[in-house]
Amino acid sequence: FAEFDDAANLLAANPDATTISIDEPVEIPKNQHSRLQEPGREEDDELLGTDDSDKTELLAGQKKSAPFWTFEYYQTFFDVDTYQVLDRIKGSVFPVPGKNFVRLYIRSNPDLYGPFWICATLVFTIAVSGNLSNFFIHLGKPTYHYVPEFRKVSIAATTIYAYAWLVPLALWGFLMWRNSKVMNIVSYSFLEIVCVYGYSLFIYIPTAILWIIPQRVVRWVLVVFSLCLSGSVLVMTFWPAVRDDNRRIAVATVATILLLHALLAVGCLAYFFDAPELDIPAPIIPAHNGTTVITKSH
Repeated sequence: FAEFDDAANLLAANPDATTISIDEPVEIPKNQHSRLQEPGREEDDELLGTDDSDKTELLAGQKKSAPFWTFEYYQTFFDVDTYQVLDRIKGSVFPVPGKNFVRLYIRSNPDLYGPFWICATLVFTIAVSGNLSNFFIHLGKPTYHYVPEFRKVSIAATTIYAYAWLVPLALWGFLMWRNSKVMNIVSYSFLEIVCVYGYSLFIYIPTAILWIIPQRVVRWVLVVFSLCLSGSVLVMTFWPAVRDDNRRIAVATVATILLLHALLAVGCLAYFFDAPELDIPAPIIPAHNGTTVITKSH
């Protein structure tokens, strides 16, 4: 107890002295090194999602992944609940300026459930709406006979699923290639890019339903509005990943993404809704009573 007596005597002699407890470790500022970084770099890391990339990779390495030929391997791609899917759909319809869609909604648990069913719903919506639009346009014409065009379902499915898979595959390969040349290029995983493209197509489902309105001006206004919403999600997601690249390459990459996205919307509108009616002249068939019968085919 002599040590405690000495400490008490010292405190009595100098009451303003600072004491340090042995049981309480001295806290070292965790972000001391971050003060030496550039002022705008923290915001860049937040947009790119690179500040948590080390933790994500470490946690991913601790998980035991099943072999790709097993059902458990693909089950992880559909391990989402309704609230997560609805939240991601809401984020794609109402994008927040300056926020990265992958970081906010996808990176914690990328899935294929939402993109698959969004594409499937869009396929049938475009096919059915295109048939209804054609029916309403020609409704009341005596020479028109409505015939459902089931081939539009297969055409829409091929177009939309090819876009939702091939374009992300090409973009993923491009980002991986540029990442080998420029250190600051962020390469999203293929599953994350598929998620972004899949959820960005949701806005076209209500747009395709409204395309039934037989007014060409209204349809094109809807196309522009949908492109602004879905295109902004793609730009805010991929521009932070390529902006450290060569300026021309970065701008060309984002412009190509928007161009392909616009071609999908305009192509679907032009083919399924605004396709011109082809009038093929039919041969004149003489009747037995001396009159002629002219048949019209479409």
